Amino acid sequence: MANVSSEQLGSEPIGKLLVKQAVPASIGILVMSLNILVDSIFVGNWIGSIAIAAINVVLPVSFFIGALGMAIGIGGSSIVSRALGANDHKKAIATFGNQVTLTVLVTVVMAAIGLYFVDDLIPAFGGKGAIFEPAKIYYTIVLYGIPFLGLCMMGNAVVRAEGKPKFAMIAMIIPSIGNLVMDYVFIYIFDWGMEGAAWATTIGYVLCFSYVLYFFLSKHSELKPNLKSFVLQLSIVTEIGSLGVVTLARQATTSIVYLLMNNILFDLGGEAMVAVYAIIGRMLMFALFPVFGVTQGFLPIAGFNYGAKKYERVRNVIHIAILYASILATIVFLGLFIFPTEIASLFLSNKEGMTQIEINTNMFVLENTPAAMRWVFAATPIIALQLIGAAYFQAIGKAMPALFLTLTRQGFFFIPLILILPNYLGELGVWISFPIADVLATLVTGYFLRKEIRNTLTV
Repeated sequence: MANVSSEQLGSEPIGKLLVKQAVPASIGILVMSLNILVDSIFVGNWIGSIAIAAINVVLPVSFFIGALGMAIGIGGSSIVSRALGANDHKKAIATFGNQVTLTVLVTVVMAAIGLYFVDDLIPAFGGKGAIFEPAKIYYTIVLYGIPFLGLCMMGNAVVRAEGKPKFAMIAMIIPSIGNLVMDYVFIYIFDWGMEGAAWATTIGYVLCFSYVLYFFLSKHSELKPNLKSFVLQLSIVTEIGSLGVVTLARQATTSIVYLLMNNILFDLGGEAMVAVYAIIGRMLMFALFPVFGVTQGFLPIAGFNYGAKKYERVRNVIHIAILYASILATIVFLGLFIFPTEIASLFLSNKEGMTQIEINTNMFVLENTPAAMRWVFAATPIIALQLIGAAYFQAIGKAMPALFLTLTRQGFFFIPLILILPNYLGELGVWISFPIADVLATLVTGYFLRKEIRNTLTV
């Protein structure tokens, strides 16, 4: 898990280098995902299953605003990686400075807009009935910390672009541990309920920002921006935007999916059905952490070597990344397919004094989650090609193919499927939309990636 210098991205053996990049990324994503997972278990056991549904309603809005920072980070990091590969440190530093300025401006404005329209956004995302009040409490507090989250997401991507995966991993671990500790203190000890869960999350964002700031101010970072680099340059902003829109589009479609899923499932089965999806949504974030880790590790290696015109190394990292990620995805699939009931039961409370409504909700969730989870993850073994393929085009700065492939699964296939199939198959139509979209998107991505390798990555 040692860090590597940016030059080593172009010289070390690909398999060894990918492990160095992917393992810290995977651990960081694992801890962050565990944080979300355990946070949900705490909330479900200490507050109730409706509280899990309330957080699920809020996530699309807060994640979208936080994803603005991620979009600026990944879009700019593609430029940084290629600039470092081409030994253009001046452009790398200017890009980073522009990333900081953009992130602050965009996230603060969007958080303010989100707070102003709070009463309209929560019902639109499925926060209806008993879900509305706890969702509003959580949403309002968390949004205050969203600019810090945006800066964390942006900074983390740049840290990886510098070839410092261990620091990126630590930046993800610190807020996760802090959040869980604060969960215990605020929810269990102080009994603050949803307010406690929200403040724990917000403090986690601040802790992450503090560590990322430390990294860039320390000797560990190669990027030392001056005041001039913080002044926005149209050419850099345009390039960041063209590449960052890929990440933003991915998160935007994810937010739309949450909006549609929460509303469709609420109509099919009320708050309890939304709680079923909330548990599955947590597993979608958590279970695939090793696959996402390989994808994150792949990005700087592909970008650096493409910038250095070492196309054979780019081909090798594509093939090795797909192989590693496919093996890990298959292991994840087997675990979820065999133990869905045990997983679902972790999120449900059995405390004394529960009302009959709470008991009935828990029974419904436990009965319906296992089959739904099996359907949702049915195509997991093949998704590595889909993820690595889309990431490749983003890493090398080809914005349009990256955008198209990013939108393929959720935008072109999944959203139409969940709008059509439930009309004929009910809730089953919702769940089978997941594997159908995965298969179709993987076929499309495979076609374009194969064509790119043949036509561009020639020695």
